[in-house]
Amino acid sequence: MARRRSTEMQSGAVRDGQRIARLVPSQQRSRDRFERILACAIEVMAEKGSDAFRMSDIVERTGIAFGSLYQYFPDKTAIIGTLAERYNAIGRDCVRKELSALKAIGDLQGVLGRIAESYYQFFLDEPAVRHIWQATQADRALQGIDEEDGAYLAAMLADALRLAVPGQSEKALSDFAQLIMVLIAAAVRHAIILPSAEGRRVIALFKRTLPRDLSALEDASR
Repeated sequence: MARRRSTEMQSGAVRDGQRIARLVPSQQRSRDRFERILACAIEVMAEKGSDAFRMSDIVERTGIAFGSLYQYFPDKTAIIGTLAERYNAIGRDCVRKELSALKAIGDLQGVLGRIAESYYQFFLDEPAVRHIWQATQADRALQGIDEEDGAYLAAMLADALRLAVPGQSEKALSDFAQLIMVLIAAAVRHAIILPSAEGRRVIALFKRTLPRDLSALEDASR
C-alpha cells in the first residue's frame, strides 16, 4: 500500500492530451502556503499581466523557495489554470443566481441582460480576471478550461429555458443557449478593453439586442 501523502494530485485543463496537474495540500500549513501563492499570482497579474508574470515573481514576493513552489505548481500555466477555474466557479454562481429569475419567456431579455451586466462588473471588480482570460485564449493548454466553462454555462441556460418554456426542441434549445452565452462572453470581453464609459455604453446597447423570446427557434425549424 502506498504511503499516505500530505498532498493530493488534482487536475485542471488539458495539455496535449494530459491534464495540467498541481498538488493541493491537505495539511493546513501547506494549504496556507498554497493559497498564498495564488493570492500573490493574482496581485502580480493585476499589475503586470499574464504574459509578464513569472514564477520568479512568486519567489521574490513571498519568499517561498522555487523547490517548494514547484511542489505545488509545475509552471505558471498550472497557476493560471487553477485561478481560471476558481473565477469560473464564481461566475457560474452569478449566472445561476440570475437564471433563477427566469420563470417565463417574458423574463428572458431581462435575465440575459443582467447576466451580461454582472459578468462585465465582475471583470471590472477583479482586474486579474482579464489577464487570466487572455492567458486561457492564448495558451492551448488552457483553452480547454474556457471551452468547458462555456459549455457548462450554456447547459445551465438550456436547463432554465426548458423549465420556463417547455416543449421546445432539445437540439434547438441547446444551440440557442450555446450561441447566447458565446455572444454574451464576446460582448463583455470587447467592452472591458474599452474606457469605462464607452464599455458601459456597449453593454447597454448589447442588452437591448438580446432576444425577448424564442421566435428564432421557430424560424429555424421551418
